[in-house]
Amino acid sequence: MAMSDPLGDMLTRIRNGQRVGKASVRTPASKLRASVLEVLLREGYIRGYSEEEIRKGINEFVVELKYADGEAAISEINRVSRPGRRVYSKIKELSRFYNGLGITILSTPSGVMSDNEARAANVGGEVLCQVF
Repeated sequence: MAMSDPLGDMLTRIRNGQRVGKASVRTPASKLRASVLEVLLREGYIRGYSEEEIRKGINEFVVELKYADGEAAISEINRVSRPGRRVYSKIKELSRFYNGLGITILSTPSGVMSDNEARAANVGGEVLCQVF
């Protein structure tokens, strides 16, 4: 059976892994997931990720979760735009998440980027998720 929301599945795996204190979680590989993981890595919410081939033509990402003094680096991660309800925003209308302490990840014509990078590039797009 095909998965209807692959990005939501990855975010749930990260959320659940951090709740139980796992060092890493595994998720199927895709270009969109790689782009979102790259933003999370740049912003310091995960330690890293790597791609492993589990069988010919099937790859998985191993996401290394980040903790500081026993507390998870990600305390909240929410999917905003879903397959049933897409959410788009102009960069001028995009509000700051937790007064700028959290980030919003956008899919823009220039690629997947955080809200700070999108403001610098002055480009809006689909609001994928919010991380704090």
